[in-house]
Amino acid sequence: MDCVFCKIVSKKIKANVVHETENVVIIKDVNPQAPAHLLAIPKKHYSTILDCKDGALLAELFTAATHAAKSAGIDKSGFRMVVNTNDEGGQTVFHLHMHILGGRPLGGRMG
Repeated sequence: MDCVFCKIVSKKIKANVVHETENVVIIKDVNPQAPAHLLAIPKKHYSTILDCKDGALLAELFTAATHAAKSAGIDKSGFRMVVNTNDEGGQTVFHLHMHILGGRPLGGRMG
């Protein structure tokens, strides 16, 4: 598969991994939109969240993301977790992933 996140998961592309479980890898975003900008990526490829019917995997994705937020020191001040879906939802890489953003006030309304 020619997916950049699949290549990161399979270690064909290097990434700054901050946390890893059997099913999820969390990396630092190479184009951060906040002082702390992490990506939680399932190791199994799903193009969007709509394709993933695995509730246990989704729970693990959230658990790993909150663990990474604590490790990044943004749990007390606050953070945002975002899953963009399809073009109008802002998705640019079509491999399910969650953004974890924090380290500054995240103003603005969603939408």
